[in-house]
Amino acid sequence: MSEPLFRDAYLKTAPGRVVDVTVDGGIVLDRSLFYPTGGGQPGDSGRLLWDGNEIPISTALKGAGDAIVLMPEDTGKMPPVGAGIQQVIDWEKRFSFMRIHTALHLLSVVIPLPVSGGSISQGKGRLDFDMAEPPEDKDAIAEALNALIVRDLEVSETWITDSELDANPALVKTMSVQPPRGSGRIRLVKIGDGDEQVDLQPCGGTHVARTGQIGPVRLGKVEKKGARNRRVYIHLDAAP
Repeated sequence: MSEPLFRDAYLKTAPGRVVDVTVDGGIVLDRSLFYPTGGGQPGDSGRLLWDGNEIPISTALKGAGDAIVLMPEDTGKMPPVGAGIQQVIDWEKRFSFMRIHTALHLLSVVIPLPVSGGSISQGKGRLDFDMAEPPEDKDAIAEALNALIVRDLEVSETWITDSELDANPALVKTMSVQPPRGSGRIRLVKIGDGDEQVDLQPCGGTHVARTGQIGPVRLGKVEKKGARNRRVYIHLDAAP
């Protein structure tokens, strides 16, 4: 098991210890600052430091069980099993993912339709909606999305059980991806609080602490991807 330190999305560095090196050159730590690819969000990149050595990490992947596997750019100099290391993530990339991921949650509020897919990359992202016809007014969508952002709503997490989720199926907006089960509890990401709450849905990704940290966004292309599928892109317009 790799303890998921990325649950604190603002943690940029952290110590750890190598517990395994996989046959394909992946590095497994006892605690991972690196978010593993999943839920449409790419794995983090960064570097590991130990005993005067350094190795760049290109991405992180989910391994067997709860292991998180860090994939180095090359395997020329690998830390040995048991080595104590310092983890450093690429913060600029991570923060971009956090801003986009939170903005996509808000996009699902502005366009209240079932989501059939999604993807996040640095500076942009998209959601696929069960949408038979294209939106009539893209400018109105962008305006509503940015209006939610500037409200500077708190973004927090809470946890429920599998049975509680079964009793509230409307919490799941994604048609193609279901929240992981089996651990006994499921993480919910909440935007806004009390009367200010605008969204609550299962999600394991990293997010900003307040919507104001997203900064202004721009609506991109709306592409037809099937009889009832429209792909909507958003872009970060500037630093928050």
